Amino acid sequence: MAGRLLRGCGRAAGWVLVPRSPPAAPGPCLRCGCGEAAALRGMGFSEEQVRRLLGLQAPLGPQRREAAAAQLLLLGLSAEAALALLERSPALLRMPTERLQERAAELRRLGLDGGQLQRALGRCPQLFSAPRRRMAAAVRLLRERCLFTAEQLREVLGTCPAVLLEEPDRLHHHFQYAYFRMGVSQKEMVKARLFQMPFPELRNRHIFLERRGLYQTPYKGQTQTSNPKLKDILQLPEKDFLASLACATAEEYDVFKRLLAREEEEEEEEEDEEDRNARYAEGDEDVDSEGSDTA
Repeated sequence: MAGRLLRGCGRAAGWVLVPRSPPAAPGPCLRCGCGEAAALRGMGFSEEQVRRLLGLQAPLGPQRREAAAAQLLLLGLSAEAALALLERSPALLRMPTERLQERAAELRRLGLDGGQLQRALGRCPQLFSAPRRRMAAAVRLLRERCLFTAEQLREVLGTCPAVLLEEPDRLHHHFQYAYFRMGVSQKEMVKARLFQMPFPELRNRHIFLERRGLYQTPYKGQTQTSNPKLKDILQLPEKDFLASLACATAEEYDVFKRLLAREEEEEEEEEDEEDRNARYAEGDEDVDSEGSDTA
């Protein structure tokens, strides 16, 4: 009754009743210094960096985002470097803090510390999520079969951290090619950063020089030609490599690479044919032996 009287009086007086809107849902507030935003600013992130961090969708809640950022800062990364790493690899937000700490400790034990660790993670953030067995297998291979010293191994990991993600067989083949086919020592490999160049490109450049008479595999440490330094072969841009080392044009190099790829395909087909013939020969021997037993 009282409600109807009030509504009636309101219409008579010309009042307009405005419905009250529900309260806005709480969210991160960058200006008032609340919640996660304040915590991120307290770590040293700027306003713009905080906005970018809050834009990353943490699957298990904002606490995981804050914990991942804090752990990366503890590793020595700058605020911008930590943010860039999380933006490139949002999978890090799904990793428990303990896992991040354990992996960082493992990388330190391998000799990656301080600036080297920061650079390695910046270049290869997959080091946080790669299987531990694969990384251990790569380290064993480099130390025990490739015979890199502990100091050389630290340098390899610091400049080419992706080797820890390689399959051991492929990594070993890469090393053997440089060591036996090119006659390069471990010291030269480390100095030239051998593993930074993909193996197919290394092989293309080496064979191209070889067939042009500009590179010769050393025999007992000696060659009849003065081989280019491995560092120049690997680190020169293709244009400079062709001009200063190979003395060839880009068109000649393109034709060579197509012909080399065709040669490799033919060799693979011949190997497959030889394998099939060997299996057939084994089958014939089994049949002959069964026939002789029956007789």
